[in-house]
Amino acid sequence: MTHRFAVRVYYEDTDFGGIVYYANYLKFIERGRSEWVREMGIDQVAMKREDGIVFAVRRVEADFHAPALYDDELVVTTDVEAVTGARLIVRQAVERDGEVLFSALVTIVAINEAGAPARLPAAFRLNLH
Repeated sequence: MTHRFAVRVYYEDTDFGGIVYYANYLKFIERGRSEWVREMGIDQVAMKREDGIVFAVRRVEADFHAPALYDDELVVTTDVEAVTGARLIVRQAVERDGEVLFSALVTIVAINEAGAPARLPAAFRLNLH
């Protein structure tokens, strides 16, 4: 099931030419993933406090298709590509009026307080199905 998150491009998101600065797409998709997790009912602060587990981005494969511009209304989409015991792969896109401007395949891992790999919490895995 596709999660959708609306984003507006502000002046601070753009470069000198009024085009979204490339690194800001990573911020947009991070916000989309955070809201997706929140809407699943997962409290990441509680997960860290109670289980000592946090999520970390391990890999991002990104493609820039077309520029977003100042004041554009964008939508970040998030879909689960694959899930294992300790890894989640999501496909994300930033769209304007249905046109894909940016797409990424993001690998997320669970790690413990020492930074070592950990299993994704069961409650999280259950919410993905």
